[in-house]
Amino acid sequence: MKKIMITAGLFLLGLTAFCQQEENGSIYIKHPYIDVVNNIVKGYTTGDYTAFKSPFSDTASFWQSGMEKFAPIDNLIQMWTNDQNYLTDISMKPVGYPDFLHYKKADAQIVQSWWNWSAKVKKTGEVITVPMVLFDEFNADGKIVRQYVYGDFSKAQAAEM
Repeated sequence: MKKIMITAGLFLLGLTAFCQQEENGSIYIKHPYIDVVNNIVKGYTTGDYTAFKSPFSDTASFWQSGMEKFAPIDNLIQMWTNDQNYLTDISMKPVGYPDFLHYKKADAQIVQSWWNWSAKVKKTGEVITVPMVLFDEFNADGKIVRQYVYGDFSKAQAAEM
């Protein structure tokens, strides 16, 4: 009986050791960095690229689905400015709500936001809608250092040609 109790005790001890939970940070539904991202989106949809660029660090970079590597933020502004040449009625409607993620490891600070991007093609009148997600990574000074854009923008890119 003693062996059974010791075996059961060791089994339970081993089980609890493998079932430990550890937090890796916090998620916030309200945070000033969420407002920053919302203002960036507003700057893009209204064509106010000065307001759009101000929250980014001087060395900020971005990546969008289909790109091979990160590019300077000025390239993103150039791309988005070019959108106005072949698209109208550009809008980004939030899907759900954005989250501010603060990870313990490396003190990472990221705003994750989900959107439905839409625009009308000037040539054809077709309305394109793209579900997308943005990840904006902030540094300790509160500036965005990296932006990740995930979505299938192939129809919008084809409209440019």
